[in-house]
Amino acid sequence: MTISDQGADAPIISVIGLGYVGLPLAIALARHFGTIGFDIDTARIAEISAGEDRTGEIERSELLASSLRMTADAEALRAATFHIVTVPTPVTAQNEPDMRALFAACETVGRALRPGATVVFESTVYPGVTEDLCGPALERASGLTAGKDFFLGYSPERINPGDRTHTVERITKVVAGQTPEIAARLASIYGRITSGGTFIAASIRTAEAAKAIENAQRDLNIAFINEVTMIFNRLGLSVHDVLEASATKWNFLPFKPGLVGGHCIGVDPYYLAHCAQAAGHEPEIILAGRRINDGMGRYIAGEIMRALEAPAASTPRLLVLGLTFKEDVPDLRNSKVVDLIQGLRQAGADVTVHDPLADPKEAKALYGIELRSELPLDAGFDGLIAAVPHAPYRDFTHDSFSRLVRHGGLIADVKGIWRKRDLPETLRRWQL
Repeated sequence: MTISDQGADAPIISVIGLGYVGLPLAIALARHFGTIGFDIDTARIAEISAGEDRTGEIERSELLASSLRMTADAEALRAATFHIVTVPTPVTAQNEPDMRALFAACETVGRALRPGATVVFESTVYPGVTEDLCGPALERASGLTAGKDFFLGYSPERINPGDRTHTVERITKVVAGQTPEIAARLASIYGRITSGGTFIAASIRTAEAAKAIENAQRDLNIAFINEVTMIFNRLGLSVHDVLEASATKWNFLPFKPGLVGGHCIGVDPYYLAHCAQAAGHEPEIILAGRRINDGMGRYIAGEIMRALEAPAASTPRLLVLGLTFKEDVPDLRNSKVVDLIQGLRQAGADVTVHDPLADPKEAKALYGIELRSELPLDAGFDGLIAAVPHAPYRDFTHDSFSRLVRHGGLIADVKGIWRKRDLPETLRRWQL
């Protein structure tokens, strides 16, 4: 069976999983190909069909105008000749790869797989998963043979939530196939949707490895900045002042300190570490970076509690601004603000949390946190903590600070968004 036998001139493409990665990809593909968007969440299908995207990645007008066929019926996948799997690959509580969603997707696709089809994985994995684990899973579900009856491919996702510049239509897409012919076909398909072009990797394992180190590299760079932040705090220096000076050198990398969460940077290095350990290598630098970044929330909590200067017997009332994993997005997955909140509460603080973008029901379900969607003005908090620099917080005025924080209270600026802003003289400032 060759790729030409599957009607390659007019492919029907399915996208499995319509989250932050899958929905933008499916919308882009639907502009050029017959495309089916599949998700097991019927509420998600209904939401998208009505023109609503809770992730905020796709505008209502674009959703309503798209020819994308959306369904939660796995039988509809039988019409597709290309299947692209974009389900999440998180880690367990023990920081081990959790590929249950990936294998469930293999089962679903496998049951609908027709001879000559191609299955492409975009989910982040470690080298070998596509061919050694997903291929056999598809074979078991379909009764077909990979590389003969159907083919495998890999094209790592590079979605950055909230980023309107590096969208799927503008980035370079890395592709790899089980055969050179499959790789070329994938380059042709992805090349239709992006102005950034495509890059054919040497092999599927190479493409998997490239994705793994992209985020691990970023994680390590942030870990370095977080560690020097701790050092400079002991020396009475602001890391932001130091970084501003260092950035004048032409090849200095512009990383900032902070909380490293989300579905990629705080997760993917563990996949690489797992792979390394399975191969007999202990990944010292990768896991050291993870330890530093995973501990940053509690470190910041401790520094803020020391800066409060409250009597030992009192219970400081604190307002944490932001709960999502990054600014200007509603995504709560793997948010390390949770570690900051837990650290403050364990130190004896009474913590109120506000976020204008996050879903309060999701915050309660994921983390047990009661989320305020409205700012509690005139509440006289002992401390105000800017954990996530959402746009409304960046626009705070003197009046905003004065109404939220009592006389002598603390403004704790985790991300340095107000570092050059004059604060009311009645308030004290703390920042990394």
